[in-house]
Amino acid sequence: MSGIEQVREVGPAQAGAAESVAMRPAARPGAGGVQARARAALQDEFLRGAVRFTTDRLRGRKQAAAEELGRWEEWRERGRQIRAHTVEHLDYYLRQFVDNLRAAGAKVYFAVDAHEAAETVAGIVREKQGRLVVKSKSMVSEEIHLNHRLAEDGVEVVETDLGEYIIQLVHEAPSHIIIPAIHKTRGQIRDLFAAAGGEDLSTETRDLAAFARRTLREKFLAADVGLTGCNFGIAETGSIVLFTNEGNGRMVSTLPRTHIVTMGMERIIPAWADLEVMANLLPRSATGQKLTAYMTVITGPRRQGEIDGPDELHVVILDNGRSAQLGDPAFQPVLHCIRCGACLNVCPVYRHIGGHAYGSVYPGPIGAVLSPLLRDGEQYADLPYASSLCGACFEACPVKIPLHDMLVHLRQRNVARGWVKPAERAAFGAFRAVFAHLGRYRLAMRAARILQRPLVRRGRMDARVGPLRGWTQSRSFPALARQPFRERFPALVAELGPAGAAGMESAKARPIGEAHQQAAMRGGQPNGVSDPAGPAGGEHRG
Repeated sequence: MSGIEQVREVGPAQAGAAESVAMRPAARPGAGGVQARARAALQDEFLRGAVRFTTDRLRGRKQAAAEELGRWEEWRERGRQIRAHTVEHLDYYLRQFVDNLRAAGAKVYFAVDAHEAAETVAGIVREKQGRLVVKSKSMVSEEIHLNHRLAEDGVEVVETDLGEYIIQLVHEAPSHIIIPAIHKTRGQIRDLFAAAGGEDLSTETRDLAAFARRTLREKFLAADVGLTGCNFGIAETGSIVLFTNEGNGRMVSTLPRTHIVTMGMERIIPAWADLEVMANLLPRSATGQKLTAYMTVITGPRRQGEIDGPDELHVVILDNGRSAQLGDPAFQPVLHCIRCGACLNVCPVYRHIGGHAYGSVYPGPIGAVLSPLLRDGEQYADLPYASSLCGACFEACPVKIPLHDMLVHLRQRNVARGWVKPAERAAFGAFRAVFAHLGRYRLAMRAARILQRPLVRRGRMDARVGPLRGWTQSRSFPALARQPFRERFPALVAELGPAGAAGMESAKARPIGEAHQQAAMRGGQPNGVSDPAGPAGGEHRG
């Protein structure tokens, strides 16, 4: 999505009254818990409306683009196969990628963690005596808090993606992987630009985009160092591939004399033939486009006789917890992610609370899985519970990452590690003790029917105090039936007569296998996958 379109979409019509709302400071990553941040976000009607408005449009565009391409499920399966094969053989393809990078003249660095990566980049900038760094979009730079580290050395860092530039001015973190300023109105953006440039501006998209263009152009021309992320690294040639809509990635990677790339170690595909599949999946899943406005391929620094490009190309490859997922059947597929943001657009939790409530660099379902894995500790242990486990993220993912299964595994891991509140542990212990014995269960249900009477209103339980308030504050809790189904069942059978009873017995004799249940949920076959040749034609090599 272009920067101009981002500005247009952050001001839905119903949010006119929010134009005067003061700038909201973003939740500091890790500050408080996800429940506290979510409660605050749920009180922000404008935020919820803006997120819902934009994610609805992105979902609609993606659906239309997928239908236009045709055979979408085959493309998804092909994408899954490519990513699974690459990650399964990451040692081979990473070595090939690095060898070809160096053969093309690039300098390559490996960073074990975020601190080492940030220090490596800071060292390169210091060596080149850089005072101004221009950046295109890079999630890894957010992950390692690079802007903050460079600022400590007195280096000016300017985000050149329009959405990133907007939130940089207000010192906030991105709230969406693709549209960082999804939560801002045009009125707020106008105020930010006016304060930064000292001039009066209207809220017209054209005027706002023109101001950003004038301001950023000066930065492009004056920058000492350009810094980009990497959408895909092609192992067979050592090429860096960037997908952008505003042209800033091309400016950042060609005008400054030094170009630094930050990338996760998993961002590799084996060959150019595989880029065809990814170039069809990524733009359609992210913004509903057939192709992004700019696809830039960088293979080494500028060569003799070439008129543009940097004198030096430095590539920093980050681990930061990624290698710990290799070989783990439960979590290795998280490394297949291509950072399209499609899972955010369909997630009912994200659509209600936005990105800042997650308190991490990566929001939404992918963030609820990735953040606890990259930072293996209690800091993000509550994120896996920010999910309804509906499976919409799996259905939306262009490379079929089973995020909902991973969220369950993370919850199980929390329990195994003892990262559970004592009250929650006691509650589930009581649940197990009651539901494991029929007599206790019946007694508990009788008691519950009596105790609920003062709280029941029109068939719903109004329990805004007590142990159920966390549920009933935002949704209705159905009252327990006066008579349980097992007591009503004999009368129901008698009413149906012999034929109806025989039919019910026949249905009981036909259990649905677990594989068929899972297949029905995911829209696939119980024990097979689609044709491995896929829509690109021919089976994937290796």
